[in-house]
Amino acid sequence: MNYTKITEQSSLHDNLEQLSTLDLLRKMNQEDIKVAHALTNVIPEIEKLVEALVKRFDKGGRLFYIGAGTSGRLGILDASEIPPTFGMPHDRVIGIIAGGDTAIRKAVEFAEDNTFQAWKDLEEFNINANDVLVGIAASGTTPYVLGGIKDAKANGILTAGITNNPGSPLAEESDIPIALNVGPEFVTGSTRMKSGTSQKLALNMISTAFMIRVGRVKGNKMVDMQLTNTKLVDRGSRYLVEALNLEYKAAESALKKYGSVRAAIKNLKN
Repeated sequence: MNYTKITEQSSLHDNLEQLSTLDLLRKMNQEDIKVAHALTNVIPEIEKLVEALVKRFDKGGRLFYIGAGTSGRLGILDASEIPPTFGMPHDRVIGIIAGGDTAIRKAVEFAEDNTFQAWKDLEEFNINANDVLVGIAASGTTPYVLGGIKDAKANGILTAGITNNPGSPLAEESDIPIALNVGPEFVTGSTRMKSGTSQKLALNMISTAFMIRVGRVKGNKMVDMQLTNTKLVDRGSRYLVEALNLEYKAAESALKKYGSVRAAIKNLKN
């Protein structure tokens, strides 16, 4: 397969060790500005993915992310923030990383090179045709991710691939390719930089739009967020003050009584 591996191209900046701290930061910022523009070009593909997720949601469909290294960690980060932000059960958006949970903090040697392990990991969750699998790999060539995508497709599961190399094997293999062309990295090949940032933005868009479309936001408020700390209780109380014209103490009391902003609004409006 012939394609240009942008993530391995030489940086547009050289002699980095000779630059001042200020120049380094300014040049990194110049490169980072390009990231949001790369997302603009793939919004139609992200829309297609979100609509597919929404369609499957009422059937119990789940969103799975698989990746290795930075990409795997970003998938786990996005998945782990869905329950506290949107009150969604932990088993509806699931992130899996090559090498298992150990790899979240420390690199697991050669874990990403196992073509068959991703499907084994996914089978532990009884993945099925109601689910959607998103593979994340900046290079678009990670064997763990590619193997998982291929096996998922063979089992009738819709797949999407987030990569920073248009035309890469992951883009070609996925049903919905999301190719984020952010150009060469500031430090050549360091995809934890622009590539990782672009992946994080894409994941934010996918999961947030998905949660909004299935009713987990009212107006622009997180009405199902978990009240797991003082900050969130305060936020929820202020939402109720705004929504129901309550005094703060009454709003806080109602929130604690009913357990969520949504439940408090529903009960107090009846």
